[in-house]
Amino acid sequence: MSRRVVITGMGAITPIGNDTRSMWQSIKDGVCGIDKITYFDTADYKVKLAGQVKDLDTDKYFEKRELKFNDKFSQFARICAKSAAEDARLDFAKEDMNRVGVIVGSGIGGIQTIETAQQNLEQKGPGRVSPFFIPMALVNLAAGNIAIDTGAKGVCYSCVTACAAGTNAIGESFHKIRDGYTDVMICGGSEAAITPLAIAGFQSMRALHTGDDKNRASIPFDRQRSGFVMGEGAGILILEELEHAQKRNAKIYAEIVGYGSTCDAFHITSPLEDGSGGAQAMTDALADAGLDYTQIDYINAHGTSTPLNDKTETAAIKLAFKEHAYSLCVSSTKSYMGHLLGASGAVEAIICAKALQEDLVPATINYSRPDENCDLDIVPNVCREKKLNYVMSNSLGFGGHNASIILKKWSE
Repeated sequence: MSRRVVITGMGAITPIGNDTRSMWQSIKDGVCGIDKITYFDTADYKVKLAGQVKDLDTDKYFEKRELKFNDKFSQFARICAKSAAEDARLDFAKEDMNRVGVIVGSGIGGIQTIETAQQNLEQKGPGRVSPFFIPMALVNLAAGNIAIDTGAKGVCYSCVTACAAGTNAIGESFHKIRDGYTDVMICGGSEAAITPLAIAGFQSMRALHTGDDKNRASIPFDRQRSGFVMGEGAGILILEELEHAQKRNAKIYAEIVGYGSTCDAFHITSPLEDGSGGAQAMTDALADAGLDYTQIDYINAHGTSTPLNDKTETAAIKLAFKEHAYSLCVSSTKSYMGHLLGASGAVEAIICAKALQEDLVPATINYSRPDENCDLDIVPNVCREKKLNYVMSNSLGFGGHNASIILKKWSE
C-alpha cells in the first residue's frame, strides 16, 4: 500500500518576500517585485528589469567565511532549508538520518561563481582561480550543503531540468517517501542568475522582456507579453510520511498526491505547439493521484509571459482537461516576481499549499489585454476566494522537460 506524503515545513526567498509568510502576504496584496537591475550596470543591455531578492540578512544564517565560499544559489537553498526545518519543528537529533534525503534542483547553479572565476583567470592567471571554484559552481552542491548542514544521509541529488527542476525535485521526493525509501525529504529548487552573462545570454535568445515599465513586464497570458523577466530565489519544502508527521504532532500544510514528468523530445527551447507533452505530464499526474480531471480546482501555470509558452500551455491544459479547462482557475504567479527558473516550481508549490490552506486563488497581476489564444480563466489582477480541494502546479523547461504535481487540501 502506498504511503501518504504531507508537507510539514516551507521556506522561501523571493523578490516579494524572504519567508513564506511575507511572500504569501505580497501575493494577497498584489505586490509586484520586479524593478530595475541594480547588481550590475545595464547601460549596454536592452534588458533593464529583473526580480531581485531584497534586504536578505545573510549574516543571520552564515559566518562571513561561509558566505565567501558559497555561491548565492547555494546560500538561498541553505537558508530556505533552515527555515523549512524550523517551520516543521524537525529535531534531526531524533531522526534516523539514513531515512532523511535531499533533492534540490537548479537550472543553472553557480553562474556568478563561474563568471568571477573566468575574470580572475583572464586578469590574474590560472593560479588565482579559487580552489573553491568548482564546488561553488556545481549544481549538486545546494543539495550537498543542505545534507551537510542537517546530517541527512539518505538519497541526495539534484534535478537539472531547467525551469522544471524545482517541480521535478518535489515530485521525485514525493515518490521516494510514498514508495518507502525515505521518511523525510528536504526538497525544492534554487536559482541566482541575475548576472551579466546570464542576462546577456537570455537577451541574445530574445527570451527576455526589454521594456522599462515594471508593471507591464511579466504579464502572462496578456496579448502584449513579449518575454519573461528574470527572477531569483529559492523554495524548500519538508515532506514527510504521514504517520511519521503525526507521531511528532507536526502541523500539516497540504498533502502531495500526484506527479507526472514527460519530455517533448522536440526542440532545445521551443515546446510542442499542440501542447501534447505538457498535457501528458498533467494526465500522468492525475493518474498517479487516482483522480479524474474534473476534480482539479486550480492550476498554478508555468505562465512565463513569453508568446509561445503561454499559448502552448493553454493548449496543453485544454488537451488534458477537455471541457473542464474552462471551469478551472489558471493563474501565473510569475506575474508577481518574474521567472525564478529552476526555483520557480518549488516556490509555486509553496504558493499552492497556502492557496489550499486559505481557499484563495492567486491572481495573475498586471493583466490588461486579453489574448484569444489564452482564453482560460486566468484570475486577472485580484485574488479570488474559492473552495479548493485539489490544485496542480505545472513547470515546463528548456529541453522539452514537463513536470506537474498535484496537492490536496489536508484532511485526515
